[in-house]
Amino acid sequence: MAALFRGRHRWKRTNSLHVLTRNLTGNYDYDLVVVGGGSGGLACSKEAAQLGQKVAVLDYVEPSVQGTRWGLGGTCVNVGCIPKKLMHQAALLGTAVRDAQKYGWTISGPVCHDWATMAEAIQNHVRSLNWGHRVQLQDKKVKYLNIRGSVVDEHTVRGLTTAGKEMILTAKNIVIATGGRPKYPTEIPGAVEHGITSDDIFWLKKSPGKTLVVGASYVALECAGFLTGIGLDTTVMVRSIALRGFDQQMAGLVTDYMDAYGTKFAWKCVPKRVDKLSSGALQVTWTDTRTGSEHEDTYDSVLWAVGRAPETRALGLDRLGVQLKQETGKIILGSDESTSVPNIYAFGDIGEGRPELTPTAIKAGKLLARRLTGHSSELMNYDNVATTVFTPLEYGCVGLSEEEAEKRHGKDGIEVYHAFYRPLEFIVAERNASQCYLKVVCERRGQQKILGLHFTGPNAGEVTQGFALGLQCGATYHHLLQTVGIHPTCAEEVIKVSVTKRSGLDATVTGC
Repeated sequence: MAALFRGRHRWKRTNSLHVLTRNLTGNYDYDLVVVGGGSGGLACSKEAAQLGQKVAVLDYVEPSVQGTRWGLGGTCVNVGCIPKKLMHQAALLGTAVRDAQKYGWTISGPVCHDWATMAEAIQNHVRSLNWGHRVQLQDKKVKYLNIRGSVVDEHTVRGLTTAGKEMILTAKNIVIATGGRPKYPTEIPGAVEHGITSDDIFWLKKSPGKTLVVGASYVALECAGFLTGIGLDTTVMVRSIALRGFDQQMAGLVTDYMDAYGTKFAWKCVPKRVDKLSSGALQVTWTDTRTGSEHEDTYDSVLWAVGRAPETRALGLDRLGVQLKQETGKIILGSDESTSVPNIYAFGDIGEGRPELTPTAIKAGKLLARRLTGHSSELMNYDNVATTVFTPLEYGCVGLSEEEAEKRHGKDGIEVYHAFYRPLEFIVAERNASQCYLKVVCERRGQQKILGLHFTGPNAGEVTQGFALGLQCGATYHHLLQTVGIHPTCAEEVIKVSVTKRSGLDATVTGC
């Protein structure tokens, strides 16, 4: 490591730690130091380097409680979007195999799934992405340091290597992009000792078997969906509502489809304890909050998906006076991603009120780099950010939920156009399409500007991405009517929608 720092830098031993010091000349070691090597941190560092900045990235992943480790790239690459989408695809292929017989394919023998084969292939792909990120940093001349980082002051970062060596790096600007990690309900006996989280599920060498998923966030439902889809007995335990923060009508369609798909739901239930039996099985005891009655069952795995906590505690921000939201521990940021301390910036999941989405972190990181280098003054626009929940029936959305639109504009100030449709692919396969639905939430008066668009159905992410551009451009309901559809597609149902909720008419699409 010492060889990486030449010229004015030198090592010295202080209090049994190796400390990297420099003879100050008024210059900094780097123009920018980024703490956190996830999607956003990497995007910010590479953008700054391309714009002529001298940049370093510090990234170190603490192993999960169960000891799971992974490489450079953050949550999305290693334990989030990428492996999740691939396991979702594995589940969809299982459904496609069953559909294939209706389309004339002869399937000989029983169809079964092998977890180890899938996991190895996905994990190998993730490792290739880890390596690719390191190569990109090297190509763009960004210094990558696999060390823990904390902030000393507005121009200084302290790094700690796995060997216990401490080094000091100075920079004109510091960016914090450390993201978050899954939370454990530590108040529940056995939860930490016997449970896993999304930090572990994608790196398991063998099948999790019969699984209890605790929580009803998109992470919980996505994991439960692909586990069900590959043939595992899966139950989701829900304390209150599913997909909090999303449109609740759409959330109901998602869980209704999952229920018909084979996922079990334990509604209004809270786990009380987890005990490991001599057989190795996990006995979970829970309470039904509606009746107060106590129940128990055994599972092979318990997956906690009860929220995420920002990785801010070990950064030393409290000493510097960086303002945090007390309830969440997240950093309070200005519109330019600035913290309450000059020259220290942050973005992504650790920012209070910011969407916990990889593409927003990437975009925000790039824009921040451009502003810090004086190449742009453009701020990140966090409005109308599209997203998709990759459940068995996918749910894509952009803009406001119906509840939020009504809250902002009043019930009489919005018009909701909606339709129940049947994907052509479902017809021959004789699949239930009763939860395939879309709605367009508009201002009621004037040009009927579109406030939100929601879609459940196949390839929801692909459908929603295109319409997201329209919302960024101020699309109106009239623009939809002017658009010619692509036939036959599910997306064309959006531009054909004409029935309003207010009318009370049947919204079922008939004909082709």
